[in-house]
Amino acid sequence: MLNNQIAIAPPEAVPTAAKTPMPTPLGLKGLLPLKEAAHAQVYSHRQQIKAILAGEDERVLVIAGPCSLHCPDAALEYGRRLKVLQEKVAGRCLLVMRAYLEKPRTTVGWKGMLYAPDLSERCDIHAGVEVSRRTLLQLAELGLPLATEALNPLAFPYIDDLVSWVAIGARTTESQIHREMASGLACAVGFKNGTHGGFDTAVHAMLSASQAHSCLTTDEQGRMVTYHTHGNDAAHMVLRGGGGASNYDAHSVQMAGEHLRRAGLKPALIVDCSHENSGKDHRRQGSVATAVCEQIAAGQTALRGLMLESHLQAGRQDIGAALEYGVSVTDACIGWKETEALVALVASSKE
Repeated sequence: MLNNQIAIAPPEAVPTAAKTPMPTPLGLKGLLPLKEAAHAQVYSHRQQIKAILAGEDERVLVIAGPCSLHCPDAALEYGRRLKVLQEKVAGRCLLVMRAYLEKPRTTVGWKGMLYAPDLSERCDIHAGVEVSRRTLLQLAELGLPLATEALNPLAFPYIDDLVSWVAIGARTTESQIHREMASGLACAVGFKNGTHGGFDTAVHAMLSASQAHSCLTTDEQGRMVTYHTHGNDAAHMVLRGGGGASNYDAHSVQMAGEHLRRAGLKPALIVDCSHENSGKDHRRQGSVATAVCEQIAAGQTALRGLMLESHLQAGRQDIGAALEYGVSVTDACIGWKETEALVALVASSKE
């Protein structure tokens, strides 16, 4: 063999990965359909969210809920409580429930309900998409707008008709695939600033998502197709801090708004009260939310909403044999009582 030749193993010597057939998105939607009344409701929620982000609706968007859903019963109880709370702040706030099904991982760990609904290390995506869709369907039927992070573009078609707001995470905001996907979504999409804390990555993502694209994807029957998008005019920035620093203060918010204006984009911002804005300490989310409310009350029009990682009970727990009901198994969350108090604070900022 010549020195510059590479030895290639024969096909039979290459290990073959196991493959499990999946239901098509169309098939799962047929099994768990969204009723006509709920479909109209999702459309209405999407339009309301877009109007808030465009400054046409003066209400404040509050996206609240668990870091990641892991227990359908607890998720539904949270949803019922949030629905009651919405009635108390109607006219000043629009409450959207965090219904995140995928958990981005720096290395390894539980990837979320969509991948491992039984919380084990064994992935069962076939069961995961069914449990995930059933849970979101029940939440939507409560009358709630739902928010989720679109991590895997191939998974999103299983739930896309149920969601009213989508987040693109800090690690995927740079992804061309996610920008193209966002350009074709019917709902508003929030791009988080990069993990380093700068605004340019999110601005570039918003500019890309606002344009038409032709890209490869799968249709509802699982076939590869060329998708011609029209662009998304409801893309906006989510401030989550980064590089070891926060970016929810008045100066950072002003700078973010100026970045958007210079790029020819609407100055629409949502503050994530968790992650690096809270120093990854759930107990500090309240102080972040308070600072945001003070800016809104003072007339900062670029701030259109905030996000809270919230559950029935405060804190977090490791996945194990005996789990405490209503406690996060991923990032630590604030509890329900604090959530109620902070939503009331947000509502008061619009009085």
